[in-house]
Amino acid sequence: MKKLFMISLLMLVSFNVSANDVAILKVEFTKSGDTWRVNTTVRHNDTGWEHYADAWRIVNEKGDELGKRILHHPHEKEQPFTRSLHNLHIPKGTTIVYVEAHDKVHGWSKGKVKVDLNEEGGKRFKVNR
Repeated sequence: MKKLFMISLLMLVSFNVSANDVAILKVEFTKSGDTWRVNTTVRHNDTGWEHYADAWRIVNEKGDELGKRILHHPHEKEQPFTRSLHNLHIPKGTTIVYVEAHDKVHGWSKGKVKVDLNEEGGKRFKVNR
């Protein structure tokens, strides 16, 4: 009985931790001249100013930040939600980027989205040229 209780407790704790991470549902990259617009849809169980999804960013394969969208307030009643980043410069020769999301309590989510800019789309991403 004690073993079953411990297993149940561990499952509950792991569910609660992962349920609070910010999730990236989809991203869309649209090229315009030499820059990109990026629309990112995220979902997070925002609970107020102390715990909400507060940013997302684009990084290259080395983890260098190429652009960042700050989310200035909680979205408790607007879930999921989409926000845009305009005039993103991606260095020539860069074909793979990642979109990562952040919340005030858990930091950068492990559930980042890999985007191949040479493809029209893939799992959770679309590219318009």
